Amino acid sequence: MQAAVMYGGVVVKGSVNSNSTSLAVCFSRAQKGRKQKQLSSSIDFSNTNCQLLSSSSCMPHNTSCFGLRLDSFSSMGTELTRSSLFRSRPIVKALASGGGGEGDVEEGRPIKSVEDVNYVVPPQQQQGKASTGTVFPFVGVACLGATLFGYHLGVVNGSLEYLAKDLGIVENTALQGWVVSTLLAGATVGSFTGGSLADKFGRTRTFQLDAIPLTIGALLCATAQSVHTMIIGRLLAGIGIGISSAIVPLYISEISPTEIRGALGSINQLFICIGILLALVAGLPLAGNPIWWRTMFGISAVPAVLLALGMAFSPESPRWLFQQGKFSEAEKSIKTLNGKERVADVMTDLTVGSQGSAEPEAGWFDLFSGRYWKVVSVGVALFFFQQMAGINAVVYYSTAVFRSAGIASDVAASALVGASNVFGTTIASSLMDRQGRKSLLITSFFGMAASMLLLSLSFTWKALAPYSGTLAVLGTVCYVLSFSLGAGPVPALLLPEIFASRIRAKAVALSLGMHWAANFVIGLYFLSFVNKFGISSVYLGFSGICLSAVLYIAANVVETKGRSLEEIERALNPTI
Repeated sequence: MQAAVMYGGVVVKGSVNSNSTSLAVCFSRAQKGRKQKQLSSSIDFSNTNCQLLSSSSCMPHNTSCFGLRLDSFSSMGTELTRSSLFRSRPIVKALASGGGGEGDVEEGRPIKSVEDVNYVVPPQQQQGKASTGTVFPFVGVACLGATLFGYHLGVVNGSLEYLAKDLGIVENTALQGWVVSTLLAGATVGSFTGGSLADKFGRTRTFQLDAIPLTIGALLCATAQSVHTMIIGRLLAGIGIGISSAIVPLYISEISPTEIRGALGSINQLFICIGILLALVAGLPLAGNPIWWRTMFGISAVPAVLLALGMAFSPESPRWLFQQGKFSEAEKSIKTLNGKERVADVMTDLTVGSQGSAEPEAGWFDLFSGRYWKVVSVGVALFFFQQMAGINAVVYYSTAVFRSAGIASDVAASALVGASNVFGTTIASSLMDRQGRKSLLITSFFGMAASMLLLSLSFTWKALAPYSGTLAVLGTVCYVLSFSLGAGPVPALLLPEIFASRIRAKAVALSLGMHWAANFVIGLYFLSFVNKFGISSVYLGFSGICLSAVLYIAANVVETKGRSLEEIERALNPTI
């Protein structure tokens, strides 16, 4: 059986012998003003060892020969496309015919059998490493959204007392509660909206749209003369950080090179922690200037504007461009992010990831189908465990815990918790691509369970009464450190990695919706549970949830370190 294809001036001819499971291919390249240069190859599919073998005796003087051996016919298509020899843009398919010539070439589908020769060897194969440094500025721009996420969460803690006096709601704790919780309600709405916007308009354009509610919300809060205006401003800011919470990890995971994707993905959580710390630092002048709270809210408009401007110069996600059929723009984006030497490699990965599927973006109901729900449920469960394990409850109650240990300063208590979070997240970013996501998650939740048990015992075990204050502080710091090593940064990184490309944005949004809903429930009912059951029992319950998370992760979460998004997608969704 004969076949011929042409790619970038290279003519590829081949013959398939189905009995001997081998493919002989002859390459000829037309060169300007020179004789055609040829090389020949025999590809044997009967061996499991995939390697390049050289030979000096199979062709005359100006030719070379090589052999590539693969496992079996059933895996041939996948292995061919993953082999470094076949790293080029797959546009053509060889015509399997009895007497095919050089002109017998047509557009076609990816390799499915030995009759399909979809990927050909470019005349000069380049296999450079990704220019990882070029992606950092764009990750930094995206992390402005993560910083605002943390800042808006933390800014109300120090300013609530002062804005309540200014707006005349000191005696109305219900309205104060609305000022705090409206942000979370808006974030829940924003997290669902972010996925749809990212699918429709692209990642960078969605960031620019997100800057609108972030900026308007900040200005309304800063200039509010009534509690109603304040609540509207908080709602808009919440929608903004909800959108950010969905698209920041999505964008970072899609533009990051595989070898450093874990470290860059964990930067999202690091900048959230930095945002919280910035909000705490911004509150320091309040004691001497009671109306400083307006400035605290107003300055958050600056990074929102910088986010919009920065995204005007940032490349769009190559994966989103590829899904939209904008191949030349995808190549340009890859060149900007990873360097021109990786364009062919990444384009090949993207094409392999879309093999056999020309399906449109998934709808919301598709997430609950038998095809996707198993992997989507992992994302939802991880954020459920993250919030129900009690991180926000520990932060809310840390001041009282530290006061019982003799630390009277609220700022010092909050700063210690925040610093522990930043330190742990920094350590996690260095371990993410070495230890792996799954092992960090298990270690993190186990450490949280032990810390919660220590906290619970420090409040109830009489033998520990002389050391209760010290143990309470130690347990709180260890808990926050454990959280920041895995439970904090990993879910936002892992989810965009495990979700198939056609459901990625919406599935991340659904999982973030669980995050905000659980966060809202914890904030609403935590103190009620403490008053009813006691802090020791509540912390003991959190410890049990953390242990349940360890068992769930061990059974259901896959390791993704060192694997491209397309490889992960094929492993988890073999029908794609």
